[in-house]
Amino acid sequence: MPRRTPLAPHTWTPPKDLGLVGAYAPHSLTAAVTVLPVPGTGPEDVLVDSEDRLVTGLADGSILRLSQDGQHLQRLANTNGRPLGIEQYPDGSLIICDAIRGLLRCDQVTGEIAVVVDSVNGERLRFTNNAAVSRNGAIYFTDSSRRFGLDEFKGDLLAHTSSGRLLRWNPDGSVEVLVEGLAFANGVALAADESFVLVAETGGYRVTRYELTGPESGNQRVVCENLPGLPDNLSTGTDGIFWMAMPSERNKILDTLLPKPGALRSALWALPDRFQPEATRVTWVIGIDGDGNVRRNLHAPGKTYHYVTGVREHNELLYLGSLAESGIGVIPL
Repeated sequence: MPRRTPLAPHTWTPPKDLGLVGAYAPHSLTAAVTVLPVPGTGPEDVLVDSEDRLVTGLADGSILRLSQDGQHLQRLANTNGRPLGIEQYPDGSLIICDAIRGLLRCDQVTGEIAVVVDSVNGERLRFTNNAAVSRNGAIYFTDSSRRFGLDEFKGDLLAHTSSGRLLRWNPDGSVEVLVEGLAFANGVALAADESFVLVAETGGYRVTRYELTGPESGNQRVVCENLPGLPDNLSTGTDGIFWMAMPSERNKILDTLLPKPGALRSALWALPDRFQPEATRVTWVIGIDGDGNVRRNLHAPGKTYHYVTGVREHNELLYLGSLAESGIGVIPL
């Protein structure tokens, strides 16, 4: 087994897991998930571009473009890294969060890849994860951890480093750190009027809101907390809904260990992968409003599709991405 990055755990007492009750009761997903196969694994996020084509990235670095029925597929480019979140820039190019290479841009005509940001204040980005693009070209994106990369993401959850960040790349090339100290910063979504941005904290089981305009500009507050699962990518839907991918329910072993002395977690981290906390097999996405109120809860056993890490609404359909599957899931709304 390759030598892992040392854990250096931080103690954290998570809120009591109330389980799948109330707004989170698993009763809303009744339609079957249709799967559009892709030639590879791990289509972590899904974009519907301005020409109604699906775009996703795979574990081998491929960027794929598909028709909405999945019948026509084009391998557009390869990042030579690990693409995660994908967005469209106002000029039609793709913005790609590559966990290894940083924030990238891909020309949809030529497939050419260019680096937008790979370091901030002289420090190389460790885990670029998800993004949202404003109308003026500013890019809001997350660096999940300053200590662990994608291949060791469970280490960040075990250590609870709270080293994640929300950043903004401006069209003049400057980069700002908007929020630090996030517990595994993950999904990012802009309000339709661009007055605020939401960021999911996977390791904190919560969603934080950062104000962009008005008298509260620059302030942040938690709008959704003590989630019964681990939030992943976010996207802006219709009617004020923000869609949140939920790859797994909470893990009881992880919750039990986080308040304990770090030596216990370090000992677990030293064991092979099969002993690390595992995700539950579930198909799950949640729709919240800007204040964190649950508007939709689509939940089912993950028999057909599981480990949902990305979700995108388009024409009364939800397109799902997964870090583990070999296809894009489709759910009718």
